[in-house]
Amino acid sequence: MTDPAARYAAAEASRSHPLTAEFAAAQSFALDPFQLEGCRTLEDGRSVLVAAPTGAGKTIVGEFAIHLAMQHSDQKAFYTTPMKALSNQKFRELQQVYGEDAVGLLTGDTNINGNARIVVMTTEVLRNMLYADSPALRGLRFVVMDEVHYLADRFRGAVWEEVIIHLPPAVRLVSLSATVSNAEEFGDWLDTVRGDTEVIVSETRPVPLEQHVLVRGDLLPLFDDRAGIATAQVNQELMRIRSFKGPNFENNRRAQQSRSSGHDDPRRRPHKGGKRPVRSANVQRIERLDRPEVVELLGRANLLPAIFFIFSRVGCDQAVQQVRRFGLRLTTPAERSEIRAIVEERTRALPDEDLAVLGFWEWRENLERGAAAHHAGLLPAFKEVVEELFRRKLVKVVFATETLALGINMPARTVVLEKLEKFNGEARVAITSGEYTQLTGRAGRRGIDVEGHAVIQWTEGLDPQAVAALASRRTYPLNSSFRPTYNMAVNLIDQFGRARAREILESSFAQFQADRAVVGLAREVKDQEASLQGYREAMTCDRGDFVEYGSIRRELADLEKLNRKDANASRATRDARQKQIASLRKRMQRHPCHECPDREHHARWAERYFRLKRTIDGLRRQIETRTGTVARIFDRVVDVLAALDYVRVEADGATTLTPAGRTMRRIYGERDLLVAEALRLKLWDGLDAASLAALACALVYEPRRDDAGGERRLPRGAFRDALAATYDLWQRLDDLERDHRLPGSEPPAVGLCQAMHSWARGALLDRVLDEADMAAGDFVRWAKQTIDLLDQLSIVADAPVAATARTALENVRRGIVSYASV
Repeated sequence: MTDPAARYAAAEASRSHPLTAEFAAAQSFALDPFQLEGCRTLEDGRSVLVAAPTGAGKTIVGEFAIHLAMQHSDQKAFYTTPMKALSNQKFRELQQVYGEDAVGLLTGDTNINGNARIVVMTTEVLRNMLYADSPALRGLRFVVMDEVHYLADRFRGAVWEEVIIHLPPAVRLVSLSATVSNAEEFGDWLDTVRGDTEVIVSETRPVPLEQHVLVRGDLLPLFDDRAGIATAQVNQELMRIRSFKGPNFENNRRAQQSRSSGHDDPRRRPHKGGKRPVRSANVQRIERLDRPEVVELLGRANLLPAIFFIFSRVGCDQAVQQVRRFGLRLTTPAERSEIRAIVEERTRALPDEDLAVLGFWEWRENLERGAAAHHAGLLPAFKEVVEELFRRKLVKVVFATETLALGINMPARTVVLEKLEKFNGEARVAITSGEYTQLTGRAGRRGIDVEGHAVIQWTEGLDPQAVAALASRRTYPLNSSFRPTYNMAVNLIDQFGRARAREILESSFAQFQADRAVVGLAREVKDQEASLQGYREAMTCDRGDFVEYGSIRRELADLEKLNRKDANASRATRDARQKQIASLRKRMQRHPCHECPDREHHARWAERYFRLKRTIDGLRRQIETRTGTVARIFDRVVDVLAALDYVRVEADGATTLTPAGRTMRRIYGERDLLVAEALRLKLWDGLDAASLAALACALVYEPRRDDAGGERRLPRGAFRDALAATYDLWQRLDDLERDHRLPGSEPPAVGLCQAMHSWARGALLDRVLDEADMAAGDFVRWAKQTIDLLDQLSIVADAPVAATARTALENVRRGIVSYASV
């Protein structure tokens, strides 16, 4: 740093923020300006929102908050994440810095050193602690909310807002978000509910991203380098390829160069996979390289390690098998030995009888070749090994679903997207610009790569302009998905009373956004009303009230039009309309304005007036529906609770909890009301441990759309009676919710009940996975969620359900479920 002014500024910053300077000096890399600004904001005692691209290093600001807390022996820091896998990863990272005794982990089913000064947890765990007024909150000074943009998630997003609203005022909040287009709006809300909050937005990727399109064997740049960064013009060669109609694709410049070079060209290899593609007479089909050939191409171009995003689990597994069959080996003998040692160490606790069921030997051999799959169906222990080997640069290529893009620290040199559309459960849809940014954000390893590379494979119908639009729009809006739940309602009423609870809910980001929209709508109404008044003046008639006359004309015209269209109406209906039309025609003819010589001139202004008035009325209805939206939903939730005697509403509106309401305070999840009612009605008292585990599974399991699990056999005996009673209860509650204008819920899903029943009775893994008809990773995930619900039942239920739930929990938490850390 030779500039004297810069040296002086740096010295001043060090003197005014000594802890930031000390922390920055201890890092292995120089902090970026946005990171330094975030740290200084925290040192000044303010909260901070940091919005920056994937891989930019946002978490360093959260780590500085922990550093600040550790400067005082009476302070704590919580680090929250949206996923257990992220919590596990952060837990291990912080242990390396502060030691095992100083760091704890709470993820619902895992409790390690929960009273430590630094605790990593899922956001739901912190929400539950806040409602329970946990002693662990004492001394809490900083809360880091990693991936805070998850509050847009329609299933779990409300939890983020609950935490932000209910954290004690003295707690400083560190919110870390992907780049969103409305960061300032979100920051304004944080400032409103949390106090002094600084918004720091960085648009800069620490490692520049090069965008390519893979056409046969050519890696063509997406943007024309000659056009300059500011214009970001699409490579015209791609546009020519898209529009080219002749039979000879080899005319393109890159192909000519490749042909003349004499090198082996993978585009000339015969098509593998059966029939050759059918070509029309006038359109040349561009054949795609097989996946192993793409991996080879990236290897020759020094673009490994790479992540291939394939929006299908089956596709990910098939890709690894294709690499295996192709005979591709990406590792050296030394790397293979290191891979085997790590695999043996990390999987030592897995039961031997389960290894063959899990495909362990083939999985290990693929790893030693340098290739792996990564998706939700993979056993969590296997996923962790893949992540570690990739970070160590031992595995060179990973074929992954988009879940890998959600925060896991697993950067690559190159990201390959095979398609720009995915199946959303109902149809194939194009990925959004936000999803594109998240996926390609994995490309480029800070401190290792000069640039990252995003490679889009050419497919039939690919539009380079559309790809460029995805690549150019780096941001997406953050919209609240907040809605009051039954558990939220009873907790708020218990702590604050109903009136204060409504006020708290009106401070949610959902209402904040709705109110901001109302401001814009109100401004639009005001502007339109000025025009409306102008139209009214233009149609003023000295004979009488032309607004009244125009209303009659409009009503008459509408009725005549309806009569013409509704030709199949009954005779009585048509006769009634004809009488109404005749009456309106008489009223119109008798009106003073009907004889005005300028009547049609006034009528033209009247038409404009009524069209604009209809628009204004629509805007006013929007304002009415948005104002107090969250509080109105809360009132409906309370009405349902009152109808079921969970709360008691006095004549003056005062609302208190009944004993049943106090039980519901500790029941969390989508089925809170159904679980509470089933316990109160003692529907599950006669169940044994395995049957209770199976029934709990029915309440947490969310089947895939193609799952026909309802047709599978179910456990016999008391389970079937309890399930039938629970289903009847769900129907009654669903009807009650819809009567109160609430959306209702999905029925219990029984597709996994038999498998969970067998597992809780000690059945072997191969039998259970066969009954479940799902991958081991999926079964473990649902088993973990079943354990979460059983744990709640063991705490809130009366005998005998509480004891049965504890036994069921221990029976489910065995084998691969007990070993899995997520």
